[in-house]
Amino acid sequence: MSEIRVNTAVVIATRESRLALWQAEHVKALLQAQGLTVDLLGMTTRGDQILDRSLSKVGGKGLFVKELETALEEGRAHLAVHSLKDVPMELPEGFELVAILEREDPRDAFVSNKFASLDALPQGAVVGTSSLRRVVQLKSRRPDLRIEPLRGNLDTRLRKLDEGGYDAIVLAAAGLKRLGLASRIQSVFEVDEMIPCAGQGALGLEVRVEAQALKDALVPMIHRPTWLATLAERAVSRALGGSCSVPLAAHARWEGAELRIAVALGHAEHPESPLLKSELRAVVQDEAQADALGQRAAQALRDLGAGRYLAAH
Repeated sequence: MSEIRVNTAVVIATRESRLALWQAEHVKALLQAQGLTVDLLGMTTRGDQILDRSLSKVGGKGLFVKELETALEEGRAHLAVHSLKDVPMELPEGFELVAILEREDPRDAFVSNKFASLDALPQGAVVGTSSLRRVVQLKSRRPDLRIEPLRGNLDTRLRKLDEGGYDAIVLAAAGLKRLGLASRIQSVFEVDEMIPCAGQGALGLEVRVEAQALKDALVPMIHRPTWLATLAERAVSRALGGSCSVPLAAHARWEGAELRIAVALGHAEHPESPLLKSELRAVVQDEAQADALGQRAAQALRDLGAGRYLAAH
């Protein structure tokens, strides 16, 4: 692919869900502020098409990015905007995650038309989520709940709740806030109550490795505190083979110069099994220190018996 020049329109590949388009438009506005011309290339991914099975059974989170990467490879687009939590830990050769934007609210949101919080749900209430990470943490707090699968984009999930299929559903607070739907949130889970997944609430920008001029244009968008925090989170997932078929949570937050990372691992086959949890902190000033903190957090889970849980996966 030829390098982007300033007088060439930058084409952003994006999924066509309302949230994905919001994210792409957000990045488009930031690039236009630098004087660049920007177009969007809307695409439907395999992850958007397969809604009757859980992601862990049909190929994982990479289903949301593969078609976008193909567009980059073929030169139809120059940049892909992703929810960072959907980006696999290892990118294909020739691709690079070059910028991570400032994170929106990383927490999970409790959404219900009848109940104010998880604790207010009656015995045996039906809660919708297809995230194994959420399933094991919900089961840890409320073993009596019936957790039912819930796939589809944000609007589809809300519609299924409104149609009466669930007493409550759990969604990322970031998506609801970005789409002006914060009023649907009854309560949020603090990160100590339900640890988010690596990268939740952050946007990642992916380009071809050789697109140097475009990479230079994206540098000002990097939010370094988010970059380092999510790097530590993704290091945990990478070390433990994290994917959507592994109920793994990792969230890092800043406390002064220190980065505090909380991690949890559940059992995919037996979600009622005890959660393995750990928390570490360290002074983090660069990428190497962020990665090292994530590696230590992964090792802390191994020391608690993560190997047994992962072997079942």
